[in-house]
Amino acid sequence: MSTDTTAQAQLITPHLVRLDADLGSRKEDVIAALAATVAGTGRATSAEGLQRDAMAREAQSATGLPGGIAIPHCRSEAVTTATLAFARLSPKVDFGAPDGGADLAFLIAAPASGGQEHLKLLTALARALVKPAFTAALRAAKTEQEVVDLVTDVVSPKPAPAKEATSTPAATASAAPPAAGAASASVASEASGKVVVAVTACPTGIAHTYMAADSLVAAAERAGITLKVETQGSGATTPLPASLIASADAVIFATDVPVKGRERFAGKPVVASGVKRAINEPDAMVAEALTASTDPQAARVAGDGGGSSASTAVQGGDVPFWVKVRQVLLTGVSYMIPFVAAGGLLIALGFLLAGYRVTNLPSGADSILLNNSLWNLPDVASLKAAEPLLQGDGLRDSALLVYLGAMLFQIGALAFSFLVPALAGYIAFGIADRPGIAPGFTAGAVAVFTGAGFLGGLVGGVLAGLVAYAFSRLDVPKWLRGLMPVMIIPLVASIVAGGLMFLFLGRPLAAATNGLSSWLSGLTGTSAILLGVILGLMMCFDLGGPVNKAAYAFATAGLSVSNPGSLQVMAAVMAAGMVPPLAMALATAVRPKLFSAVEKENGKAAWLLGASFISEGAIPFAAADPLRIIPASMAGGAVTGALIMAFKVQLSAPHGGIFVFFAMNNVVLFLAALVVGFVVSAALVIALKSTAKRPVAA
Repeated sequence: MSTDTTAQAQLITPHLVRLDADLGSRKEDVIAALAATVAGTGRATSAEGLQRDAMAREAQSATGLPGGIAIPHCRSEAVTTATLAFARLSPKVDFGAPDGGADLAFLIAAPASGGQEHLKLLTALARALVKPAFTAALRAAKTEQEVVDLVTDVVSPKPAPAKEATSTPAATASAAPPAAGAASASVASEASGKVVVAVTACPTGIAHTYMAADSLVAAAERAGITLKVETQGSGATTPLPASLIASADAVIFATDVPVKGRERFAGKPVVASGVKRAINEPDAMVAEALTASTDPQAARVAGDGGGSSASTAVQGGDVPFWVKVRQVLLTGVSYMIPFVAAGGLLIALGFLLAGYRVTNLPSGADSILLNNSLWNLPDVASLKAAEPLLQGDGLRDSALLVYLGAMLFQIGALAFSFLVPALAGYIAFGIADRPGIAPGFTAGAVAVFTGAGFLGGLVGGVLAGLVAYAFSRLDVPKWLRGLMPVMIIPLVASIVAGGLMFLFLGRPLAAATNGLSSWLSGLTGTSAILLGVILGLMMCFDLGGPVNKAAYAFATAGLSVSNPGSLQVMAAVMAAGMVPPLAMALATAVRPKLFSAVEKENGKAAWLLGASFISEGAIPFAAADPLRIIPASMAGGAVTGALIMAFKVQLSAPHGGIFVFFAMNNVVLFLAALVVGFVVSAALVIALKSTAKRPVAA
């Protein structure tokens, strides 16, 4: 390995530049080649590790930009020095940009623990890429050193001469990148009187955040208005002044992550989208903001805020209704899952230590905790004598294990009891932001009290959110506004949503929930197998997406140790979700020539991801070849789900994969169904890739 010792502190050197290079026909190949270049200069300890992290970021959203630019980027433990690797590609490679392939590709590699100075350098490059003159110079460069000089000039600009320090705002904006959180205004902008403020933020906070900001600034200058941007990136955020926000005519949110301090913009007309739209269509977003500023019916930032960018209350008109519904439900499910995972695994550990009949203790497991301690352990012999079900293997002989197991079981049961309130609370949060949380939790608690369960949580959360949102949009006197989010909205929304649940909805939903539980318990033969097939297809369709989470939520919400049908559903969902990554791992091991170097490396990691029930381990494969990977995964998942239901395998833990084997009633049959499913998927993947017109080069 060669080492770039002469300029280790530089962000880019000639050794990191590839001109007019043919690095392959896919973005995976380009990223692999650039990662190898970075590692070859001694700036990364592992090319494979950098590839993996860059591809994981790529799976979140495409990094291709209009104008033939691609900026794959990531933070990585493998990176030792903040680095830019550049390739001028010939031919172009598709990185997901709306206007076609890219011929200019920068791999932006940041250390996982990189400081703010590194981020400032990286964001300076991102800002330069929106300037046509800079990209034209890159395409015209004759040597590697010329590229290095061009990049160095924008990421480490020389100080301007003193006589230029008093130049006009417009000149200052063109001489150097704008400071974080603000953009200069032209004379024409000030004259127009229109003021727009914006927030940009992307998941990584390195590139798209700042490119979107500068694109919006440039569009505002073309429109002749004042536009100030707050960039909520990985670096320190400089908040917009409160006086500026108060004077703004409209707000633009170009974000893929929650907006920090959303409540500062309450009541302002808003245009909201993902961060990439601000890069691709900045003029359209500015025009929409200007239109919204004079439209009394325009969407406005919710009255309180402080919540999630996923909130449908402030999404722009370009977001379809069903997308809003999906965002709200996924918000609830996402916040619910930690309660499910923690509570379910603790319950399973309680079974492991105390025995699976710990729930049959007289007065329940909590009786041991209330009447005993580590210094006064329970009398196991007396407990077994009092309850026949506890004899044999139903309860451990060790008093210490029984006490500790009962403790873990009770902690898990208490955590699990938050499942429905958390679901309802964060559905309401997704609709109305922070004012919806308390009413949502209250409606969820009422759903539990009335027996309405998971269905009641869904309905109650939506009701609470809608009521809270409606009240947050009321135009109330200024003296009352401070009380609205902390007192009036939670009070009224809790009364309305909780009252409706008690008076009208609780009992019908409880009947539906009980009917669903009875149906699951009574499933046998063909009907059970068909349900297993459906759940298997859903778990493997989008690998952690909405359909996958819907199946998982269905299983976990109905999970009950007293309902064998629900335990079978849980086993089918978990086993099917393990199939895709394990299938990819097996396929890359059996026929490595069908996969790229990056995919082969991902295949090694997929063994552990699949075994741990992390379906997302197959995402890099599905992103690269969805038409082959997804159908093959679904086929194997359907087989596994059907076999689990046919074998009547039961699982009482909602997460953990093969590592919660102790929570299964038949480990051998679980593993048999799993192996058959991922072998079927792997065989289909190999067959489909082998018959492709253009197999992937090794």
